[in-house]
Amino acid sequence: MSARALSERPRLRSPGRMKYDKARQTELLLLPERVVELNEAAGAILRLCDGRRTIAQVIGELESTYGQSGLEDDIVEFLAASAERGWLELCP
Repeated sequence: MSARALSERPRLRSPGRMKYDKARQTELLLLPERVVELNEAAGAILRLCDGRRTIAQVIGELESTYGQSGLEDDIVEFLAASAERGWLELCP
């Protein structure tokens, strides 16, 4: 991954939003005419995509939160797939 890509700032594409479903105890991504049930890792990643944090900062926060290192490839792959699905956009 290039340094430029790690400096990009992803955010949920409007009007998408995150919601925690207490009954199912799972994160949901609410999109027009669609609800995506996310696993814990996907929810944690997308919650950090606020347009202010860079991809590098998202990786750093998740590695710190979960006490793991080497998550960069998995996170970048998930973000790329999320962007392809239209869930994310990059902030200018």
